[in-house]
Amino acid sequence: MSDFLNSWQHLPAKISPALFEIGSFQVRWYSLMYIVAFALTYLLIVYRLRTEKFRYTREQIQDFMVWGILGLILGGRLGYVIFYNLGYFIRHPLEIILPFSFANGVKFVGISGMSFHGGLIGIVVASGIYCYVQRVRFWDLADLLIPCVPLGYTFGRIGNFVNGELWGRATTVPWGMYFPLDPTRTLRHPSQLYEAFFEGLFLFAVLWGIRRKRPFEGAFLAYYLIGYGAVRFFIEYVREPDAHIGLYFGLITIGQILCLAMILAGAGLYLYLQSKAGR
Repeated sequence: MSDFLNSWQHLPAKISPALFEIGSFQVRWYSLMYIVAFALTYLLIVYRLRTEKFRYTREQIQDFMVWGILGLILGGRLGYVIFYNLGYFIRHPLEIILPFSFANGVKFVGISGMSFHGGLIGIVVASGIYCYVQRVRFWDLADLLIPCVPLGYTFGRIGNFVNGELWGRATTVPWGMYFPLDPTRTLRHPSQLYEAFFEGLFLFAVLWGIRRKRPFEGAFLAYYLIGYGAVRFFIEYVREPDAHIGLYFGLITIGQILCLAMILAGAGLYLYLQSKAGR
């Protein structure tokens, strides 16, 4: 038992972030996980088109996926800049879009830092623009898409785990893990796996299970905002806060503040759409 526990605790160190390498070229598990997430989301949407009463074509969905992915990437990056590290990027504005540092000569550093909440805002904005241009009903499209989305988070969070990032807080639980990039070498919660299960599998099971029961158009966007916000809020209690931000009032993370905003927005949206549908 002790050998198994030791192997489990050091599992992150045994997993290479690179799927394979050819010279200096790498294909990383993290990138593959995102490709799988987008592909699986698309297949679930197509399945719904085939089995339910949504009047969209595959070509429309393929077109939307391009808009959605761009919105996700741009929103995720800008969200990280604004919500998590604005002071740094005000001093180094080129690093928002360029993977180079110009301090003490030009040095490649890589773009790092994406915000889920920024990505959510980005994809909502991109969806709104797409619907306006294509003359598609936004709330109807949201009801089609939302139940298909959470399962993709499972793979995204597994990608975070394999990448050895976004680890949890220090713990003494027997399933805690040591992460090789953690300079303190502390036993920590594998919070990426918690998120993979609850933000991904659990939320998907709930929304997919009720996907045919929509009381009015747009209800699923409200469900999603409330559901994800609540799940992520509680997981933040075992996720290590960003070192340069820490806790607000010694109690709450920036992620929890944004999740509270999601929950309030979801509740407000539900009441608004419900009252609109009842007119």
